[in-house]
Amino acid sequence: QVHLVESGGGLVQAGGSLRLSCVASGRTFKWSVMGWFRQAPGQERAYVAAITPNDGMTEYADYADSVKGRFIISRDNAKNTVYLQMNSLNPEDTAVYYCATTGTYGNRIYYSTHEYDYWGQGTQVTVSS
Repeated sequence: QVHLVESGGGLVQAGGSLRLSCVASGRTFKWSVMGWFRQAPGQERAYVAAITPNDGMTEYADYADSVKGRFIISRDNAKNTVYLQMNSLNPEDTAVYYCATTGTYGNRIYYSTHEYDYWGQGTQVTVSS
């Protein structure tokens, strides 16, 4: 019932930046935990970042160790959109990036794929050396 559409992927050189966007349908967006995952060829889908609802200015963002200091997750409830700003990209960041949501209220960071009920189609990020 919840639809997520990612965009913003592409081909960049190492050290470059990309900003991914994920637009969500539905009126539950502002109460939902939003996450970003990525999946490289032959690998399992891995956690990248997540952000909690921001009602009352209590929004909390979390990042995998591999992207801390380089990626920034944010959300714009007015646009039903979550973003992933990716800086200092390296070839290890090459993957299909997926946004996901719990679809319902959440008050903590969820790290596992099975904790998210809805997924976007993915957007390819390729970082060349």
